[in-house]
Formats: sequence, C-alpha cells, structure tokens
Amino acid sequence: MIHICKVGRETHMDTKRLEGIDTALLAWFDENARALPWRENPQPYYVWVSEIMLQQTRVEAVKPFFARFIAALPDVAALAACPMEQLLKLWEGLGYYNRVRNMQKAAQIAVRDYQGELPCAYEELLKLPGIGSYTAGAIASIAYGQAVPAVDGNVLRVISRICGDRRDILKQSVKKQFEDVVRAIIPQERAGAFNQALMELGATVCLPNGQPDCGRCPVRFACYAYENSCQMQLPVKASKKARRIEKRTVFVIRDSERALIGHRPDTGLLAGLYELPNTEGHLTQDEALAYVRQFRLSPIRIQMLPCAKHIFSHVEWQMTAYMVLVEDQKPLPDGHLACEDLPWMLFVEPVRTEREYPVPAAFASYTKYLSIRIGQEKYKEE
Repeated sequence: MIHICKVGRETHMDTKRLEGIDTALLAWFDENARALPWRENPQPYYVWVSEIMLQQTRVEAVKPFFARFIAALPDVAALAACPMEQLLKLWEGLGYYNRVRNMQKAAQIAVRDYQGELPCAYEELLKLPGIGSYTAGAIASIAYGQAVPAVDGNVLRVISRICGDRRDILKQSVKKQFEDVVRAIIPQERAGAFNQALMELGATVCLPNGQPDCGRCPVRFACYAYENSCQMQLPVKASKKARRIEKRTVFVIRDSERALIGHRPDTGLLAGLYELPNTEGHLTQDEALAYVRQFRLSPIRIQMLPCAKHIFSHVEWQMTAYMVLVEDQKPLPDGHLACEDLPWMLFVEPVRTEREYPVPAAFASYTKYLSIRIGQEKYKEE
C-alpha cells in the first residue's frame, strides 16, 4: 500500500479508496469502450500515432486524421522516410507541429536501432524524442501488455476525485506520485485495458468541464468527491499565466488565377509552414496597400475582411484582414515571385495550396476566401 502524507495545507491522498476498483472498472470498460480505429488493431505504431494526435485534440476530430496518416505512412519506416513538407501537410490542422517532427526523429532512431519497430521496454521508449512518461506507458501497456501506468489529464482527474487529493495536478512531482499510485494497483494481466479504462472514464463520465455523470460511474462507491459533493472542486489546478496578445493584419492577396503565400523560417512559431502574408499591428487601409506594394504588386481592389483570433499555447493572435486583388503576375516556373529579395514568397494556384502546402489553422478564418480548405475543414463532410 502506498501512503502519501499530508503536506502543509494539502489533503492526504486516501489510496485505500482505490482498492478493488479494477474489477468494476474493467467490467464497465468491457461493456462501454468506444470503438476507435486504433483500438481495433493496437499495434505499437498505431497506439503511438493516436496518442500523439490525441494530445490537445478531441477523439472525434482525430479519427479522419489518423486514417489518412496511416494510409499515407503505414509503418515506422514510412514515417522515418517521409519528406518533411508532406509530413507537415498530413499533420495540417492538428497543430503543435513539433510533435510530428519529433515523431519522425523517433522513427528514424527506431529504424536505425530497433529494426524499424518501436522498442517494447518502457525505459527505452522514454529515450525517444517526443515520448514522455504518459506516451511510453500507453505504448508499453496497450501494445506490449506491460504493467506500467499511463497517466494523462483524464487519469489525474479521476484519481484526484476518487482519493480526494487537493494538490496541484499540474506539478510534475504530483503527477509522479499519481503514476506510483496507478503502478501499485494496475492488474498485471490486463494492464492496457486498465489504463484505457481510466482514460475512458475520465473522457466520457468523469468529465472535466461541467458536472460529471456520476450516475453512470462504475466506481462511485469508492469516490471521495461523490460522497462529499465536491466534484467541481477537484482536481486542483494552478492558474495558468495569461497569454500574450499579438495584434496582426493578415492578407489574402491574389490575381485572377493565383494567391500569394509565404514560407515561414525553419525556427520559431509555426516553423517551416506556409502562411498567408501577415504583419504586426492592425493596419489601416492605406497602410495595407503600402504593405502589398512592397511585394512589387499593383493593387486593383481592397476589401476589409472580418476580424478573427487564434489561440496558441502562450500567445493569442487578434487579427484584422484584407483581401486584395492585384494585377496578374508572371511568377517563375517554381511559383516564386520574380523578386530576388523576397525568395520565401510564392504565387501559386489555390488548389495547389490545398493539396501541397501545409498551412496552419491560425489562418483558417481566411483560407476560405481562396476557396480552399485546410486541416479539419477538409474532413468535415467526409
């Protein structure tokens, strides 16, 4: 039995409440588990891809991305060899693009050191780029049957409510102790199912926003929060630092056939992706026309577009925008503007942008003015 003592004003974790929940939880999971494509064939690669995609993204939104990713890159070797621009295009709409860059680095290591397979040992998985304790635990338990914990936000919420723990779950030291707690109760013979059951309970019953559906919970008999009607007070999370606000002006610049896009630098925010032209601040119409002319373009008509915003993890873009029709251009054969001091700008047919160039969701409010869809928009009707 693990005992975690009270520290200062923080509440003692009553781990005795977890004794015997595995039977009820697994029986519930066997009856109520959602049918998900990565569960149908839980091979290590599928588990890995799905878990990385599911970070910060809802299950229903991930399904079409997962299907297309696996169709294009069916195994570790294919991921390792994929050209970066194609890889980023496959990830378009999921955000946090460093995740897929790290996946490719990990795949390349797996090809080099593990015969093109993900290692089965939890400790070896942790050595791969982009794989932390949760993802390593998910792969090791679900795909390889190892009795190791996979503690994500859902599991932290479920355990904190059952045990009445009022410590800040965003602290790594607290998460580490929760992992130790799960490790102590995980059934050896059904480790993967147990981890998935905890996650499923948090995702579908022990909900994060709004009242949890305690009437459907198979372990409410053990739950401190249910007994004491304090579900909405748990788990405890420290307030996040306020996001930095950035004002930007975005441009939809096109002639009769093509639109202007730019290739972002290989470092920094949205590294290596393509973007609609944009600049700092909210420009007036005269300032916007001057901005367009710097590309050696001749505006014919300008129209202001609706404002929009996009939230990154630490930054919020508050955007104004203009659509500008310019005189027809004659770009170079590769699509670049005939302007040596602007080598990162491309004048391309909009359909090529939809098909070839990865554009982040930050610009989704404005790509519709090019009659193209990006990321999740492409999959809504399918």
